[in-house]
Amino acid sequence: MAGGWSRDGAVQDQIDDTVSDAVRGARARMPAGEGLEYCEECGEAIPPRRREALPGVRTCVACQGQRDKTIAHSRINRRGSKDSQLR
Repeated sequence: MAGGWSRDGAVQDQIDDTVSDAVRGARARMPAGEGLEYCEECGEAIPPRRREALPGVRTCVACQGQRDKTIAHSRINRRGSKDSQLR
């Protein structure tokens, strides 16, 4: 059910777009290419099992944990404010 000026299914389209953006972003952050034996940030050896599980890995677990804390999220506001919808 749509509300106001929106068409039927508009809310679901927004949800689908948000999920698609998140998946695209996660895939872009995945390692690709030739992996390293030693972490490119701290120089510690990357365990063989990590390199097997994630082909193309370039960081050790500790450094990757630090990188994951600083992930920037999309700044797109798909919902908008009521003021912007009324103009």
